[in-house]
Amino acid sequence: MHTDTLESLLVSTHRLTRIAAQVVGNTTPSAIWRTLSILESDGPMRIGELATASRVTQPGMTRLLATMVEEELVTRIADRDDSRAWLIVVSKKGAKALAEWRAKLAETLEPWFGELSDADWKALSTAAAILESRLGQNAAAVAS
Repeated sequence: MHTDTLESLLVSTHRLTRIAAQVVGNTTPSAIWRTLSILESDGPMRIGELATASRVTQPGMTRLLATMVEEELVTRIADRDDSRAWLIVVSKKGAKALAEWRAKLAETLEPWFGELSDADWKALSTAAAILESRLGQNAAAVAS
């Protein structure tokens, strides 16, 4: 019963993002936005951890990061726990690009939601707050 609601949320949010991205017409690969989002929400990561979180191979992540470093969307910093290792962190330019991307997606979706009632907006706001609170509490458990 509750799984039906969660499944509907998953399908709808994926579709919502996909539709907005298509309408915007930005040609930046979704893997870049996903990687920036992961780093923004979860903090600096080693390449292997980031590959796992993004559900791509480590060689694939290494290739993606080469592009992202070149475009100055991410930077590499020394891992304090292991001087031989590097952590990947979102750069100021990457954080700005991600914020602009999200704002553009939201702006693009506005016409589809513009006629919602105040009660509907309150329901969406409540749902968003619930999702954010649950994901924040459980993200560390999933990562370990």
